[in-house]
This record gives sequence, C-alpha cells and structure tokens, in this order.
Amino acid sequence: MIKNFNTEQTDRIIEMAWEDRTPFEAIEFQFGITESEVIDVMRTELKPSSFRLWRKRVNSGVSQKHLMKRNPEIDRFKCTRQRTISHNKISKR
Repeated sequence: MIKNFNTEQTDRIIEMAWEDRTPFEAIEFQFGITESEVIDVMRTELKPSSFRLWRKRVNSGVSQKHLMKRNPEIDRFKCTRQRTISHNKISKR
C-alpha cells in the first residue's frame, strides 16, 4: 500500500531514489516507507523504461542504495555541505 504523499514529497522520494549514494534507509528515516514501498512509488510515478533503467542501476553494484554495500567510512546520509535535513523538514536559508 502506497502512502499518500503530496507532489513535493513524491518528487523528493524519486530524487533520493535516483541518487546512488542515498540509501533506502535514509528514505525510510525521512518518509517512513520501506524499500519495497519506494520501488512501488518509482514503478507508479516513472515511465516503464525509466523504471527499468533505475532498477537495473540499483541492482548493478554501481549504486550504494543498501547500507551493507556502502564503504564503512561513510557514516552519514548526506553531504557535509548540504543544509541540515531533519525528518523531511528542510531548513530555510
């Protein structure tokens, strides 16, 4: 079951899912949805060809979408230069 997200939240989930270094755990932390729910969101929101490309990339080994595949030295969800994000509340300038 896919939760009802507004357009801005859905766009952010898709953006985070496309980013290679953003793990599914970060999406779950911010939006409360599991990896399988992220896959469902991507399947419904993307064109079929875009979804296939995304799944191929996530499963190719290039992506670090799972914490177990990440370098152990990476211990954060975001870039140190990125503004603070707290439970999907993006800080204002």
